[in-house]
Amino acid sequence: MRVAELVRLLEQRYPVSWAEDWDRVGFVLGEPDAPVTKVLLAVDCDPATVEEAATAGADLMFTHHPLLLRGVSTLAPTTYKGRIVHRMIRSGIALYTAHTNGDVANPGVSDALAARLGLRDVRPLRPSPDEPSRGHGRIGTLPAPVTLAEFVGLAAAVLPGGVRASGDPSTPVTTVAVSGGSGDAFLADAVRAGVDAYLTADLRHHPAQEHLAGGGPALIDVTHWASERPWLDDVAAFLRTEAGVETIVSDVDTSPWTLWRTPS
Repeated sequence: MRVAELVRLLEQRYPVSWAEDWDRVGFVLGEPDAPVTKVLLAVDCDPATVEEAATAGADLMFTHHPLLLRGVSTLAPTTYKGRIVHRMIRSGIALYTAHTNGDVANPGVSDALAARLGLRDVRPLRPSPDEPSRGHGRIGTLPAPVTLAEFVGLAAAVLPGGVRASGDPSTPVTTVAVSGGSGDAFLADAVRAGVDAYLTADLRHHPAQEHLAGGGPALIDVTHWASERPWLDDVAAFLRTEAGVETIVSDVDTSPWTLWRTPS
């Protein structure tokens, strides 16, 4: 399969038109006619994952986060992004990104997160206006009620990188909302949905504080990388089945937070 063919296949599954206006997704780098036999999938395109792709002999990287989300005035090899681009060109690695169009897809980022947590009867937390089966976040039901403390333990067991939570540990949890990535924007949606708990990443102090003071559901905050990593397995399975390519899913944790300690 050629790069251009793989791009068309991915854009049928994750149309660029589904992305937010501010987002930058799609085909970023590479020769359209170059052959693709091996794809490395990663949350981020950074020096560590690019080196992993080069060492593995990957022809294309599929990433969730855009490398060039904001404008740059140079790609000189003396700059952070320039070094990445030059390394990929020298190694013959193409780059494709699906970001917010992957978030709202069905199945998408939050579907994979919900599945990792064992949620059933999943539906969008904030449905897309034009297609209610798609949208941001997901709401689902646990197979059986658990306490908040037990649910936090489950999240910690299946999602790497650490978990923090707020709420009464003995609170029963049956319905859960999830959102891969930064989830502040969907706090009100979780309240309206009447869920028992909301799991996401990057929750900020004041929005979380106001949410809890207003009687909102319990909050579980995981790392950004951990909340989006499960989706890569789904995309990899799709590429193996539909494109017949070999896939490698990167487990390089690109979270900037690398040291966790608890009070002694």
